Amino acid sequence: MSTIRRKPGQIVVWVLLALVTLFAAFPIYWMFNTALSLTSELYATGQDLWPHLERLPRIPGSLAAVNALGLLRNSAFIATGTTILSLVMATGAAYALSRFKFHGKGFAGFFLFATQMLPQALLVVPLFALFVTLGLINNLSGLVLAQTAFSMPVATFIMKTAIDKIPYEIEESARVDGCPQLGQLSLIVVPLILPSMAAAAVVTFFDGWNEFLFANTFISSAEKWPASVGLAQFMGQYATPLSTVMATALVFTLPALIFFLIVQRRIISGITAGAVKG
Repeated sequence: MSTIRRKPGQIVVWVLLALVTLFAAFPIYWMFNTALSLTSELYATGQDLWPHLERLPRIPGSLAAVNALGLLRNSAFIATGTTILSLVMATGAAYALSRFKFHGKGFAGFFLFATQMLPQALLVVPLFALFVTLGLINNLSGLVLAQTAFSMPVATFIMKTAIDKIPYEIEESARVDGCPQLGQLSLIVVPLILPSMAAAAVVTFFDGWNEFLFANTFISSAEKWPASVGLAQFMGQYATPLSTVMATALVFTLPALIFFLIVQRRIISGITAGAVKG
């Protein structure tokens, strides 16, 4: 009887989940549909509800014409570099703030928090002057450093919260057995905070992947533009190739979506795999 009673509720849940999925996936479908539409259709009669799949062979040519792969490669470099550098620096900073006692610890935590109070647009001019001095103008590595400065504090607080929940006795036992401080961090702490590191990776990756302001200001060569800046350049004064814009935007969206789905599985599995029994 209990199974029968749960069936109507399960049906409602599945219907709601299906509706939410359709609602979330519809923008991606509409981008795909727009990419297969003609410019004359979009500006005149409007696009059809169903995509013209026979026009699929024209998409690679449109992407090649605007160097979409080059734009994606630049975005991937910025996002990957920002993620790796932010996680490496944030892991050490989070461990120090959680486990060590030192003068200025409160100020250090406040300083990291204060970086989130300043809008990026406020720092464009001083960063531009600094990048000119360091020779980082028109350099993708400079964008990685600039984006890391904003992403690393967020990742630090995410991982510090996870480290605070790990019983200190585990590290004390390892220390008694002769494990050095760096070994305690890499062999004990890091495996236990992998879910939080995955969450921090999502935040830092998307910060780097969606980089626009600094890239639009510091990068002058078209071959070094990330996809976000490249998409903005498609907007013409008299006409905008909407089908090309949507095809590039779709290709720009899919890698980030795939990355999120992969890391999301890591977060869910890590919740149980990295659990600590008291």
